[in-house]
Amino acid sequence: MLRMINRLRPHVLALLVLTCALSAFPATDYEVFVGTYTGPQSKGIYTFRFDPAKGRAGTVELAGETDNPSFLTVDAQHKYLYTVNELDEYKGAKSGAVSVFAIDPKTWKLTFEQQVASLGGAPAYLTLDKSGHDLLVANYNGGNVVVFPIGADGKLKDHSAIDQHTGKGPNPERQESPHAHSIQITNDNRFAMSADLGLDKVIVDKFDSEHGTLTANNPPFAMVEPGSGPRHLAFASSGKFVYVLNEMGTTVTVFSLDAKTGAMRELQTIPTIEKHDPANTAAEIELDRSGRFLYTSTRAADVISEFKVASESGKLTLVERVPSVAKTPRFFALDPTGRWMFVAGQDSNNIVLFRVDKATGKLTPTDTRIEVGSPVCLVFVRR
Repeated sequence: MLRMINRLRPHVLALLVLTCALSAFPATDYEVFVGTYTGPQSKGIYTFRFDPAKGRAGTVELAGETDNPSFLTVDAQHKYLYTVNELDEYKGAKSGAVSVFAIDPKTWKLTFEQQVASLGGAPAYLTLDKSGHDLLVANYNGGNVVVFPIGADGKLKDHSAIDQHTGKGPNPERQESPHAHSIQITNDNRFAMSADLGLDKVIVDKFDSEHGTLTANNPPFAMVEPGSGPRHLAFASSGKFVYVLNEMGTTVTVFSLDAKTGAMRELQTIPTIEKHDPANTAAEIELDRSGRFLYTSTRAADVISEFKVASESGKLTLVERVPSVAKTPRFFALDPTGRWMFVAGQDSNNIVLFRVDKATGKLTPTDTRIEVGSPVCLVFVRR
């Protein structure tokens, strides 16, 4: 136990884990890294400077070349950027990859350091645990989640855990097998929760941060409505509630969370759009810093929905739905000051900036359009 405490202390005191919907900085300039799907209009990871006081974006530049860097995260010291390479084949095996880049703090360019197999096809999500010692990856087509310990040099060591999901859901086209769409760590670093679109489950594992291991929890999962297809999660800062975004059902399911046991109990399911249509798919979910407002994006319908959060019950009430302007909003992120929302249009090849009313949470589109080919993820780093 003493060893674990000593290991965690320096990291916990310094830590602001910078995932694709990052937390808070003062109103100073910061660098924005953009993950993309590569192709004719994109070569990898891009970057631009943003001034939150003026709502002004700088010139977009290529930071580092790599294939399909569709989800990114940065370590707390801003030294290393980690990305999935969303591929189904890597070095002749049925696997995607994970790449590590060093960040130059002067130029914000990326230097390639390492690439390893993700141990499953189409990795779609990664995150750092709260200690910063482990990287957790969700492989969508592989139907599994994997833990990679991180060395002092920022590089990944051999995996320390792998949890292979099994089963299928009721939709034969999209739920023929497990599809781990995300892996996220609870606020207390004790549980790893994976939203599996193929199984209609949020799978809960006990996470041992000292050894980087996963052990099936009891209870081992929480269910959403059959055919809903859970995708991403958001945790209330209190640790009492979990918000599950269901891609196929275009809904949010609110669960209470027992911090001691990891047990989840459904409280509410609410739609992200007015009328469900299978052509629409929910994509991203984020709570604002205050925990008073929750946002979701829905593709095809191309809307951002805002909900007010009841502080005691955790339940949601719709505030508004606004056009995303960006086409196919696969991702959005509130900036670290909470004054702006960046909406990434995968099919419009741009990022649209919205102003956020901090009193009401309401969104107003600006005229700012940041041109990036097929943007699908954003990470903020203070300059």
